[in-house]
Amino acid sequence: MTQGGRLSMDNGTRGELLGCLAEAIESVTNVHPTRVAVDGPPAAGKTMLADELAVVLRAQGREVIRAQIEDFLTPRSQRYRRGKHSAEGCYHDSFDFDALHRALLDPLGPGGNRAFRQAVYDKATDTALSEPVTTAAADAVLLFDGVFLMRPELIDRWDLRIFVSAAFEQTLDRARTRDLAVYGSVTEVERRFHSRYRPSQQFYFDTVRPTDHADIIVHNDEPQQPAWEARPR
Repeated sequence: MTQGGRLSMDNGTRGELLGCLAEAIESVTNVHPTRVAVDGPPAAGKTMLADELAVVLRAQGREVIRAQIEDFLTPRSQRYRRGKHSAEGCYHDSFDFDALHRALLDPLGPGGNRAFRQAVYDKATDTALSEPVTTAAADAVLLFDGVFLMRPELIDRWDLRIFVSAAFEQTLDRARTRDLAVYGSVTEVERRFHSRYRPSQQFYFDTVRPTDHADIIVHNDEPQQPAWEARPR
């Protein structure tokens, strides 16, 4: 039964969620690889979900390409030119969309030659990468996770759009542990979230309304007891 254009909410185990997502991917019919966006705010659980989904798909015999928006960042000097705590910089200056299209999304899309590179930038060393070109199978699946994936520069490049949702306090609590080694203190983790990440996500929600574009929304506050809803395809 649909409610307001959506299927009514489903609840279940982690395994049931992964099975539902795998079925949704299987239902996509393309003559090129299926490009799946796994969007959501920082620390919502995007990467873990995409990694787990990759295991399921590979067990079913699908070739899976795993990639992340973090591998298509701009250099640090550009990324932080408005300051490390700038929300505007987070949204407008962080990502090299031209490189992402050229190296990965367009080769795997309609009319592409399937010859792709899954990363162009190394965040740890702030240097460009020169990875070898790989050719994907026609029925391969790209699982691409990151923030802001429904924005206008990317929205038409996806064949299936998943949005991973979690309450802000939940994501901040996860980040206090996850990002402690990166930022050096819980205080700095909290400062980044409050000044840079949360306002940029709010801008994204206000201007793009990403959940309106998602095919599937995963409510990930309790990862082992998730809820999800899907638009009819």
